[in-house]
Amino acid sequence: MDFLVFRLGCSLNLIRKYRKFSSTSSHLLEARKNAQRRRLDAALAPFLLAPDTLREVRDKMRAELEYGLKREAQGKATVKMLPTYVCGTPDGTEKGKFLALDLGGTNFRVLLVKIKSGRKRSVQMYNKIFAIPLEIMQGTGEELFDHIVQCIAEFLEYMGIKGACLPLGFTFSFPCRQASIDKGTLVGWTKGFKATDCEGEDVVDMLREAIRRRNEFDLDIVAVVNDTVGTMMTCGYEDPNCEIGLIAGTGSNVCYMEDMKNIEIVEGNEGKMCINTEWGAFGDNGCIDHIRTKYDREVDEGSLNPGKQRYEKMTSGMYLGEIVRQILIDLTKQGLLFRGHISESLRKRGIFETKFLSQIESDRLALLQVRRILQQLGLDSTCEDSIIVKEVCGVVSRRAARLCGAGLAAIVEKKRENRGVEHLQITVGVDGTLYKLHPHFSTVLRETVKELAPQCDVTFLLSEDGSGKGAALITAVAKRLHNIDKYLYAMRLSDETLLDVMARFRREMKNGLSRDFNPTAAVKMLPTFVRSIPDGSEKGDFIALDLGGSYFRILRVKVSHEKKQTVQMESEIYNTPEDIMHGSGTRLFDHVAECLGDFMEKQQIKDKKLPVGFTFSFPCRQTKLDEGILITWTKRFKASGVEGADVVKLLNKAIKKRGDYDADIMAVVNDTVGTMMTCGFDDQRCEVGLIIGTGTNACYMEEMRHIDLVEGDEGRMCINTEWGAFGDDGSLEDIRTEFDREIDRGSLNPGKQLFEKMVSGLYMGELVRLILVKMAKEGLLFEGRITPELLTKGKFETKHVSAIEKSKEGLNKAKEILTRLGVEPSHEDCIAVQHVCTIVSFRSANLVASTLGAILNQLRDNKGVGRLRTTVGVDGSLYKMHPQYARRLHKTTRRLVPDSEVRFLLSESGSGKGAAMVTAVAYRLAEVAGQITAFSQRTVVWVLFALLI
Repeated sequence: MDFLVFRLGCSLNLIRKYRKFSSTSSHLLEARKNAQRRRLDAALAPFLLAPDTLREVRDKMRAELEYGLKREAQGKATVKMLPTYVCGTPDGTEKGKFLALDLGGTNFRVLLVKIKSGRKRSVQMYNKIFAIPLEIMQGTGEELFDHIVQCIAEFLEYMGIKGACLPLGFTFSFPCRQASIDKGTLVGWTKGFKATDCEGEDVVDMLREAIRRRNEFDLDIVAVVNDTVGTMMTCGYEDPNCEIGLIAGTGSNVCYMEDMKNIEIVEGNEGKMCINTEWGAFGDNGCIDHIRTKYDREVDEGSLNPGKQRYEKMTSGMYLGEIVRQILIDLTKQGLLFRGHISESLRKRGIFETKFLSQIESDRLALLQVRRILQQLGLDSTCEDSIIVKEVCGVVSRRAARLCGAGLAAIVEKKRENRGVEHLQITVGVDGTLYKLHPHFSTVLRETVKELAPQCDVTFLLSEDGSGKGAALITAVAKRLHNIDKYLYAMRLSDETLLDVMARFRREMKNGLSRDFNPTAAVKMLPTFVRSIPDGSEKGDFIALDLGGSYFRILRVKVSHEKKQTVQMESEIYNTPEDIMHGSGTRLFDHVAECLGDFMEKQQIKDKKLPVGFTFSFPCRQTKLDEGILITWTKRFKASGVEGADVVKLLNKAIKKRGDYDADIMAVVNDTVGTMMTCGFDDQRCEVGLIIGTGTNACYMEEMRHIDLVEGDEGRMCINTEWGAFGDDGSLEDIRTEFDREIDRGSLNPGKQLFEKMVSGLYMGELVRLILVKMAKEGLLFEGRITPELLTKGKFETKHVSAIEKSKEGLNKAKEILTRLGVEPSHEDCIAVQHVCTIVSFRSANLVASTLGAILNQLRDNKGVGRLRTTVGVDGSLYKMHPQYARRLHKTTRRLVPDSEVRFLLSESGSGKGAAMVTAVAYRLAEVAGQITAFSQRTVVWVLFALLI
C-alpha cells in the first residue's frame, strides 16, 4: 500500500513537471512564432501602401503627365507622353481587308483582318504566331526586320494573298516618337529586346527596307501603333466611350485621348489625339524612390536596363515573379522559410515566373497544391512555408495593382477635368496576361481607381482580340480620315501659303492706292477723309444711321465733358425685310426714312436739326463729303437703281418726300471706320478697324504720301480697303476649292467678293453643308444617307458652326443639329462634322490673319520701326460669337507678323458710336484751328463730317 502511494506521488510529480515543461515550451514556441511574424511583417510592410501614399503617387503621376505634354519637357520628361497621331476611334463605317503585325514580345503575330460595316458589322481575323528567338531579339536590327518579313511572307503564302498590296497596321509595343501616324522613331528597347542599330531609327522605314530587300511582295504601311493604342481601338469598336487603353501584362503602359489644346508638342488646338504615356518610366527621376523597396532595387540592378522603367518594374508581370524570388531568398536567410536552406533553384534568376503568382494566389488552390508548385520549382517546403509564400505573392501583386490603379486614377481625373464635368463616365480598354489571368489583380485595380477617383464611373472592358485587331482598326480609321481629309486638304493652308497670300494682298493694297492702277484693282482702297482718332476732349450730340445687314440701327449719341468724358447712347433696331433688300432703291430708302422718322418721334427731336452721319457698310467711292457713289452691293443686298448712284441723294430725297421732319445727311461712314473710331476712343493707339461678321472688311490709317487718289502729302488718312473683293481678279484661284466655287455660283453676285465668300459668316455655314453633302455621297458620313434638309441651301447656318465647335458641348450640339436635319449621326459622324467645321472656320481665321498681317507690315514700314506696337479694333458676329475664332486669329497673326505687338480690342458699341466719335474729332480739330467762329452752322457741320469720313 505504501509502495502504491509512493508510486502515485512520483507520477503526480512527473505530471506536474511535464506540465510545467510543456507550458514553458509552448510559451517559447509562441514567442518564436511571434518573433518570426514580426520579422515577416517587417519584410512585407513596405509593400502595404497606405491610402495617403497612393494619393501621393496619383498626384505625382498627374504632375508628370502634365509636364510631359509641354514643349519644354522634350528630352527631359520621364513620362514621355508620345503623340500617336491617332485622332479618331472606330464609328462602324470601317470596311475592307487589312494586314496587321503585332510585335511586343517573344512571339510575333501576323493577322489578316476583314472588317464589314453596316448593321451587321463584323470583324473576322486570321492569324499565325511566329517565335522571335533570343539571338534575333538581341542581334542586329537588320536581322530582326528580315526575320519579321520572312514571317510575313510565310503568312501571305499560307493565306494565298502574296500578290495583294493590303493596307498594313504595325503594332510595335515599344516607346516610339512619332511625327505622323506612319512614322515611329524608336526611343529605347524594353521587354528584353536589345537589337542594335534600331534606337533613334524609324521602324517603319526599317520594315519597308526589309520588304524591299526581300523583293517578293509590297505592302501599304499606313500606321504604326503602340499595343495600348491597339487595345483602346479594339475596345472602342465595341464601346464608343472607350478613350483609355491599359496594358497590364509582361509590360505596363497606358494611352488615352487628350485634347489637342493641351498637347504643346504638336501643332493645332482642335480635336483630340491619342497619347501613349509610356508610364513605365514613371519614377526614373527619383520621385517615387521612397516607396521602392530593397527588393525593387535588387531587381532593377539585375535587369537589362538598370535605372530605367522603375514603375514598370514594380507593376508588370515581367518583374513580379523576380520580386517574389528576392523576398523568398531574404526570408530564407532569416530562417523564416525552407528551414533556412537556399536551394540552387531559388538562386536562379527568373525561376519564379509571374504565372506562378497567379496560380498560388488562386482561392481554389489548397495549400497542398501550393506546396506541389514549390516542389516543382525545386523548393522543399512545409505547409507553413506554403502559407508564407502565398502571403508574399499576395502583397507583391496587390501592390502592383494598387500602384497601377493610382496611375490610372490620375488619367481618369485628368479626363474629367478636360471635359469640365463634375462626374465622368468613361471606359478603359484593358489587355495583358496579368489583368486576364491573375485572380485578384483586376478587382484590386478597380477598387483602387474607385477609391482615388470617386467622381469617375469607370468601366473596364477586356480586349478579347488583342492589339492586332486594334492596329487593323486604326489602319481602317486612318484610311477613312485620309478620305475625309482629301476634301479638306485644300483648306489646310500652310504658313508658307499664308505668307504668300499676305504678300499678294500687300501688292493689291499698293495697286488700289495708285491713281494708275486703281481703276482695275480688285481691292479699291477707298479714302474716307478721316484724319485723326479721339484724344479724349470730344463732345457733342449726334444721330447715326447704321445700315449693313438685315437689321437697320439708328442711334442718338451724346458725348459730354463735365467732370470726365462720358458717352450716352440710345438706339433702336429696325428690321429690313428681304423683299426690300431685293426690291427697288426707292423702296429701300423710303424704308430708311420711315425708320428715322419713327426714331426722331420717339426721341422727341423732330423739331431739332442734329448732325446726322450715315454708316453705310457697302463699298462707296467718294468725291466729296456728302456724296457716296455705291460701287456694288454686298451681303445679299440687290436693291435696283442704287449701284452707281449717290446714296446720300437717294436718302435725302426719301426724307423730303415724307415732309414730316427735316434732316440733312452730311456724310457717309463705313462700318470699319466706325469700329476703329469706337475703339480709338478707348485706346489712342488704335489705327486699324476690322469687321468679321456677316461680311468682312478692314480700314487703317495710311500715310497721305502713299494715297495717289487724294491731293496732299502731309499727315494720314483712313483707308477703307474693301478687302472682301480680294481675289475678284483671279489672284486667289490657286487656293479656292470646289466648294468655294459652288458657293460663288449660287450667290447673288457671282464672281464678286470672292475673299468675303471664303471667310465671312454669311457663307461659312453653307460651305460646311456643301462639304458634308459631298462626304455623305461618298459614304464617308451618315452611312451614305442624305436627307432633304441636308440638301436644302441655307439649312446649315454659321451659328451651327459656332455651336459645334464649343469645347465642352460641341459634340452634343452636333448630334442635336444633325438630328434636326433628319440625320441620325453616330458618335464618329459628330466628330467628323466637328472636324469639318474646325477646318472651315480655321481657314477663315488664317486668311483674315494673312490680310491683316499685310496691313500691319504696311503700318510698320510707314513708321520705319523695327517692331510695331498698335491696336486693332474689331467688331462682327463671327469674331464675337464663335468660341475659337478670336484666339485663332490672334495666334496666327502673331505668328505671321512676329515683329509686331498687336492688341485686339473688341468694339462693344458698334460703328454708330464711332461715327459720332469721328464727328466729335472733326469739331475739336476745327476748334483748335480757330476756324469755328468764321463758319456758319451749316459750314461747321460740313467740316465736321468732312473729317468724319
